[in-house]
Amino acid sequence: MSRCPRWPVLLGWLLLPLSVSAEEAVDGEMNALRSGYEYGRYADVLERATGRIDQGRLSEPELVELHKLAGLSAFHLHRTEDASRHFRALLRLDPDFILDPFSVPPPAVEFMDGLREQMAAELDLARQEKRLRLERERVTAEEQRRRVELLARQVTVRRVEKRGMLVNFVPFGAGQFQQGRTGLGTVFAASEGVLVVTSLISFFAYGSLVETSKVTVDDIRGQPREVTFRYIPTERRLQARNWEQLQLGAAIGFYAVYAAGVVDALVHHQDEVVETSIETLPEPPAAPRARLHLFPTAGGAGAGFSLAF
Repeated sequence: MSRCPRWPVLLGWLLLPLSVSAEEAVDGEMNALRSGYEYGRYADVLERATGRIDQGRLSEPELVELHKLAGLSAFHLHRTEDASRHFRALLRLDPDFILDPFSVPPPAVEFMDGLREQMAAELDLARQEKRLRLERERVTAEEQRRRVELLARQVTVRRVEKRGMLVNFVPFGAGQFQQGRTGLGTVFAASEGVLVVTSLISFFAYGSLVETSKVTVDDIRGQPREVTFRYIPTERRLQARNWEQLQLGAAIGFYAVYAAGVVDALVHHQDEVVETSIETLPEPPAAPRARLHLFPTAGGAGAGFSLAF
């Protein structure tokens, strides 16, 4: 049984509070900057927001909020260059951002609208880039969702195959075929088949050399009687001996190959073979959807019901 190392798990538990406390610190700092802006501490807010932006490691919404607070603070301090720089950075992040006219003085709104007009071409390009980025993120999220659904539908299938011992003693590579070694099984089957055919051909060829003849002999009572006997002519004796030896050699070769196949099958025999595979279950059928339709008629109104599968 394998054991998972404990150090990565322990390290993850130690780092989790650090990440949570870092997020809480960012939220606390943002709340402090908003409070400082509301109380009119514009110089302090501008300095702290600018320093926090320079530190980095911020999300896009956090950057938008910091640039807004820094730009408004700079505008109230009549530091037009700093206000323009922060508002431009804000619009590059969110080209459609609009200051709240109920909480922001109209001059600040007009100042930002003027910058928006100056940056019209740049903002159009930023909108396109943002749409493309959002589309890529949507496609990536969809692919991840499908991958998660696919992994959720994957199951591990365990197949158990029982193998009989007696099959190993069957000729023509039956034991090898049972074990899934079809290549070697084909070799044994072909070799034994050739030897069997050779033995049969030799048997019938030898039998074709035998001739039959009848002779008349006297029995013990001195009466003539016909006797039928089979023989091989002298001129065919050498041919008959060759066929007989070929038949004997084929038989010996067959049993030798058969014995080799049995031994090989017994050596590789397993009573039980377990195969494990990962299969994906089919997607569940979509649930039927019912809809109620209301439509006007000449005399009033009507209703319809539809069910989609």
